[in-house]
Amino acid sequence: MSARLVLATRNPGKVVELRDLLTSFEVVGLAEFPDAPDVPETEPTFAGNALLKARAIAAHTGLPAVSDDSGLCVDALNGMPGVLSARWSGRFGAQHPAGRDRANLELVLDQLADVAEGARGAHFVCAAAVAHPDGREHVVEGRMDGRIITAPRGTGGFGYDPIFELADLGRTTAELSPQEKSEISHRGRAFRALAAYLEGIAEPG
Repeated sequence: MSARLVLATRNPGKVVELRDLLTSFEVVGLAEFPDAPDVPETEPTFAGNALLKARAIAAHTGLPAVSDDSGLCVDALNGMPGVLSARWSGRFGAQHPAGRDRANLELVLDQLADVAEGARGAHFVCAAAVAHPDGREHVVEGRMDGRIITAPRGTGGFGYDPIFELADLGRTTAELSPQEKSEISHRGRAFRALAAYLEGIAEPG
């Protein structure tokens, strides 16, 4: 019987995604553990936040736990929003008529309004971590490079995708199909690297 592993999310789509990558494990989400704690992301790094959540869920469930943290890092903003990407617009984001994602995106565009085209470099980062109940831990990172354009383009994806353009493709990540995005995204790269690690330590049979 396959070893169980819990992904620290209540998003069923993420569970299916990791399940497809890990054939040697029985992957479950937090839907199986309704009393699992919500873990605030209080660390200053993506890796720190991913480990924080993975450790808490491993301690709660007694199973190996996987978690991730990701965000946008803009060169002209000294690497910000970074770990604050999801809440960059602060309390004002909750009041935006189109929602927090749009508020975050518009704030970044405003902050870069006077930045020259050649200085609008940016990258997405995802840290994926696994924590075992016995204290073993492993973290990997995935990265996707591009630049911030001056106006949103595309209807796919979420968050900052409509303003993040991949230089080699000339398209934003919101203009990619889900499969295209998964193949090159920071999150796809991080989870494939973590899956390779986990499959490598899985016990036969």
